Amino acid sequence: METIPTSINSGLGWKSSSFFQQSNFFNLLSQPYKPKPSLTKFSLNCSATSDPLLVKAARGDLVSRPPAWMMRQAGRYMAAYQKLAQKHPSFRERSETTDLIVEISLQPWKAFRPDGVIIFSDILTPLPAFGINFDIEDVKGPVIQSPIRSEDGLKVLHPIDLDKLRFVGESLKILRQEVARDAAVLGFVGAPWTLATYIVEGGTTRTYTNIKSMCHTAPHILKTLLSHLTKAIADYIVFQVESGAHCIQIFDSWGGQLPPDMWERWSKPYIKEIVNLVKKKCPETPLVLYINGNGGLLERMVDTGVDVIGLDWTVDMADGRRRLGSGIGVQGNVDPAYLFSPLNALTEEIQRVVRCAGPRRHILNLGHGVLVGTPEEAVAHFFEVARSLKFDTLTQNNTANVA
Repeated sequence: METIPTSINSGLGWKSSSFFQQSNFFNLLSQPYKPKPSLTKFSLNCSATSDPLLVKAARGDLVSRPPAWMMRQAGRYMAAYQKLAQKHPSFRERSETTDLIVEISLQPWKAFRPDGVIIFSDILTPLPAFGINFDIEDVKGPVIQSPIRSEDGLKVLHPIDLDKLRFVGESLKILRQEVARDAAVLGFVGAPWTLATYIVEGGTTRTYTNIKSMCHTAPHILKTLLSHLTKAIADYIVFQVESGAHCIQIFDSWGGQLPPDMWERWSKPYIKEIVNLVKKKCPETPLVLYINGNGGLLERMVDTGVDVIGLDWTVDMADGRRRLGSGIGVQGNVDPAYLFSPLNALTEEIQRVVRCAGPRRHILNLGHGVLVGTPEEAVAHFFEVARSLKFDTLTQNNTANVA
């Protein structure tokens, strides 16, 4: 699984509420996490010549072709994953055991050689590290037995204990060593709003009625929760970078469920604060923001300060690039269903997307995660085509077609 316009100050105006004036709760949440000196920290400043292709493209460096990876590239469509899952049927075991995380993360790397190797994990993985337990049931998916909808519910929260996420740090360290300089190691997190939807609703939902009504009936509680998540996720990102991640993707998967003005108020300020906190400690680490259904939010996403914006497949890449401009990176956005199409149709769509994105600041990807049942030969073809692309040739062909 990878699963506002207000300023940061107004978005975090809850600090002055009487609840915090009368308790020590905010002081507890504000305590900085002090990591135990056991995991090796990777240098946060890599030399430009040794950076993987994906990092160079994300930073806007000149590259000969677009780097490529896929969301959910490790997972259920692969026979190797299905075989491993039969031996280890618990998703939490697979995503919270270092050896299994590494093995699953490297399955697509060994099979297809993408330019990015994303850690096999889940956006909910860090929740227990700051006080929120969850289960994953076969039919329901994620289940949080005690949703937070009151001030009493907030009492379970505490500063993130990154020692409880050692399996993430250890896995990233190993992945960095395994792929060396041949690919970028990618970490990821959920955005505060998206995580809050699970925490408030108690799991997955199609209506988001509890959390949306909370915006009006208990805004101070929701702001407190979002602000705690902001600090925890910022610390978690830095932890991933120090453990070996070259690049981090922020999934605001359910941000697109909000009207744009509500996203400006309830999601954007917290993402922006995460970016600010991370950039202070990891200024050279590219940050990617992906929102499912982001066609109405593109221009607003720029102001978060991220380096790259992921486009879902419902946005035309040419239109997305026009709206965003050339000063920010774009990622995407081939429709995952094209992987079920004839390979020549897939080739043409990849070439079209790359031409529309332009020769700078583009990471080739799908517009959503790989679908269950996707043929592995189509995934292999996707990466073969990506490696064969040359911006010089594409530009010449495009010029010829225009002429």
